[in-house]
Amino acid sequence: MFEQQRRSYELLAILVVVFLFFAGTLLKIQIVKADNYKKSTVSSYSVNVEAARGEILDRNGTPLVTNRQGNSIVFNYAFFPTDQKMRNEIIMSLINLCNEYGVEYIDNLPILMDDIEGNSYSFEPEREEDIKWLKSSEMLSLNSYATADNCMKALIKRYALEDYAPADAIKIASVCAEMKHVNFSISTQYTFAEDVPMELVSIIMENGSFYKGVENLIVPYREYEQGDIAPHIMGRVAKISAEQYADEKEKTKDAVAKAKSNGKSESAIAAIERNAYSMNDEIGSGGLESAMEKYLRGKRGVKTVLIDSNGGATEDYSVAPEQGNTLVTTIDANLQRAAQQALERRISTLNVNTNLPEGSAGAAVVVENVHNGEILACATYPSYDNSLWEENYQDWVDDKLGSPLWNRATMSTFEPGSTFKPVVAIAGLEEGIIDGEFTWECDGWYRYFSDVEFGCAHRAAHGEVNVTEAINKSCNCFFFETGRLLGIDKIDKWASAFGLGSKTGVEINEATGILAGKEYRESQGGTWHPGDTVQAAIGQSDHQFTILQMCNYCATLANGGTKYIPHFVKAVLTYDYSKTVLTKEAAVEKELGIDKANLKMVQEGMYKVANEGFCKEAFYGLPIKAAAKTGTSEVAKKIDGVIYEGNNGFLITYAPYDKPEIAIAIVVETANQGALTASIAADIYQYYFSEKQLQTVQQYNTIIK
Repeated sequence: MFEQQRRSYELLAILVVVFLFFAGTLLKIQIVKADNYKKSTVSSYSVNVEAARGEILDRNGTPLVTNRQGNSIVFNYAFFPTDQKMRNEIIMSLINLCNEYGVEYIDNLPILMDDIEGNSYSFEPEREEDIKWLKSSEMLSLNSYATADNCMKALIKRYALEDYAPADAIKIASVCAEMKHVNFSISTQYTFAEDVPMELVSIIMENGSFYKGVENLIVPYREYEQGDIAPHIMGRVAKISAEQYADEKEKTKDAVAKAKSNGKSESAIAAIERNAYSMNDEIGSGGLESAMEKYLRGKRGVKTVLIDSNGGATEDYSVAPEQGNTLVTTIDANLQRAAQQALERRISTLNVNTNLPEGSAGAAVVVENVHNGEILACATYPSYDNSLWEENYQDWVDDKLGSPLWNRATMSTFEPGSTFKPVVAIAGLEEGIIDGEFTWECDGWYRYFSDVEFGCAHRAAHGEVNVTEAINKSCNCFFFETGRLLGIDKIDKWASAFGLGSKTGVEINEATGILAGKEYRESQGGTWHPGDTVQAAIGQSDHQFTILQMCNYCATLANGGTKYIPHFVKAVLTYDYSKTVLTKEAAVEKELGIDKANLKMVQEGMYKVANEGFCKEAFYGLPIKAAAKTGTSEVAKKIDGVIYEGNNGFLITYAPYDKPEIAIAIVVETANQGALTASIAADIYQYYFSEKQLQTVQQYNTIIK
């Protein structure tokens, strides 16, 4: 009994000690160190932090597209006034500052003021989606037939702008409406102006007591280090369009639903939602910037801000932003520049049809590795400079003659002329229609039935020619007869096998083209006649191919009949090069299985074109021997309502002849003949097989850690 009482007293004593400890601690917090704890955190909030976009390099590690740091003026919801009149004063002052420093603030309101007095307003053309949102229940809750005047009146009332002049009211309304559009909130900052000079930032920071909640944010901006190198291939970034935003919103919705159904964690689902596109986001626009968007776009982070009772703030990342991946392209920047310069030189000295307006000639070239489909250069003339986009964009758009923004190499299609003859030769030989002993006596005319005559190339009489000489001399009559014997179906079978008239599979946008034949002609409501077949056999009729297709066709001839899928992407690395995310291996689409003896006869004909025939003069003195086939096709161009007739010149070529490495395809619009394009190939060969070897390059795989 005594022992039991002793234990009870001991337990009671322990409880008293514990009570006194907590009482002392509470006294210390409430009285002794009250001032210190008053300074502790009283509120916090989290905001998303943008990540830098991944860089783009050429195959040797040369930077083509990078990022630079710049200033953005943003509104921080936690400190930005809630009173609308105070907001208006700040916004108007910022607008005036921007005007003073020549800075554009974000102005997306689809309403134009028709007169300075503000008596009449109109909707901006081609802004249907934005206008629809403006009238929606999410914004102004107006009828679908509401006018621009109705919308502006509602905006003025909503944002207390009655005391402002109309010209100022519409500017403030634009900012306020955009804040609503992007869901300005504690977790979503509003970007008022981008790429702002430091002088303007300093004024805002020095007057922080007035510009409450207006902050400077250091952000990455896209920098085109060599903006004139392959701009059509690189593409660029642009503000996301309403249509793109709606599409991406649906993708995010589907991704979240899929993640939930698969039992993904809350943090994984939060990451999907955090990285959803917002209305203020930029997105890849054209070229590789668009095609590789999912690799180049970084992953947003989360910054938590703690605010103490004195208004002081401390920041910390709960999720660090992750820069986008580095894209290594197959493009050789120096070879690309050599190709671009070669196009410009040829155009500037070309004997074009003098009836054509100056500046209407264009050209394109593609250079491909024949053993793996890597595109080493892809150039269009005239071209543009990505680094001068803001200054010169409208001039480029207005240039209807040259159309510098148009990618002629992948998006334009052309009647190939005599460059089509090698595939017809292969078809004839492989189908057993002709052989090495087959000859045709060319007297300058081909008589089809009894009443139709077709002239030979250059109206020449070539005499008796076999397939090799027919290619060398570009004898139409030989190929008229070969085409007649083959028939259009067998011609198309082999042209299709080489990839002509169909997309190649490159990462960027490309045209499909047209393979002449019964199917296409009938789809256009026409009828295919026997005479069309012999015309198709020499690259005329309805054939329309891209220069990219023609280069890949030439590469297939060069390597012995292996058709690769051409590509512009070599690899994708993490931003710090520590890991390889993707390696683009050579992809064989088809083995054509061409008999070596048949292929040799065609290749020998192309060798003669390069070294004895049409290209002999241009290729003289090169460090290697090449193979080639020229082509010419008639073209009619409509310029300012006037139709001009001329000839497009083409060339397909590969080198070295005995051990092929690269294939080249070229078009020069309005060239008198295909041979006039040979100097472009010669310049490229001279660089690739001579000057290139003298340069020190850093292969992309040496930068991987």
